[in-house]
Amino acid sequence: MQLDLNLLTVLDALLEEGSVMGAAERLHLSSPAVSRTLGRLRAVTGDDILVRTGHTMVPTPYAVAVREDVHRLVRQARAVLQPARELNLAELDRTFTIQCHDALAASVIPVLAVRLQERAPGVRLRVLAEHSADTDDLRHGRVDVELGGARPQQPEFRAEVLGRDHLEVAMRRGHPATGRLDLRAFAEHPHVLVSRRGRLTAPIDEALAAEGLRRRVIASVATLATALQLAERSNALVTCAAVLGRPLIDAFGLITRPLPAKAEAAEICATWHQRFDSDPAHAWLREQIREALEEIIAGH
Repeated sequence: MQLDLNLLTVLDALLEEGSVMGAAERLHLSSPAVSRTLGRLRAVTGDDILVRTGHTMVPTPYAVAVREDVHRLVRQARAVLQPARELNLAELDRTFTIQCHDALAASVIPVLAVRLQERAPGVRLRVLAEHSADTDDLRHGRVDVELGGARPQQPEFRAEVLGRDHLEVAMRRGHPATGRLDLRAFAEHPHVLVSRRGRLTAPIDEALAAEGLRRRVIASVATLATALQLAERSNALVTCAAVLGRPLIDAFGLITRPLPAKAEAAEICATWHQRFDSDPAHAWLREQIREALEEIIAGH
């Protein structure tokens, strides 16, 4: 038998109001419409639901027995179809997973984690490293937000540019290029690239080629920390984001010089799946990430 769940709404109103007229006023319907629905309820349940006693109507034993269940079901249905959009941070109990490279993890995550704990103590944060290849983690909900420089191509993903970070060159203290780093000196020294895919070239190589120059890349590594460790132990140069790379640059005791070529500032993007567009908690997380990054950039 196919059930019309709208019958529950009318039944709930009838049992609460105790009359067809009262139920009609509550539901903003006409009395004949509610009366017809009462007839359908009687046919479906095989019970009179409400019976007249003098000038009033009283519920049958069956109606009394199901009153609380009907009210609970209607309330649950409304909660499903009209979800609450206001977020109670004090009661928010959720684990968010963020995937990003180590420079973002070192710079943004400490600020973000403090913000989350101050505002929503029940929130937990999982931070995953980048994969060397693209995965379906965002699509399948295993990752809530990816932070990085790449914008998604598929329409099912959303992306927001949170900021931009200019590039600079990191090197050890006492490096021969400490005093002056022009494009020729930049090309003469060995380089370590940071690439999750293991690439051995970057856009700066085009600028070098335009000047008839070519640099020597001695290694391509997956993390900035590894690249900077190599720079600490050799004359290798590492081109990296200035603000996001600062915690790791300082940790290894390195110095920086401006990149001796015109280069676009690196975008910092947040990417998520469209299923989270209307999720208040996820929207709040994205806001906290944005504000954490703004705080970091403003501090430099």
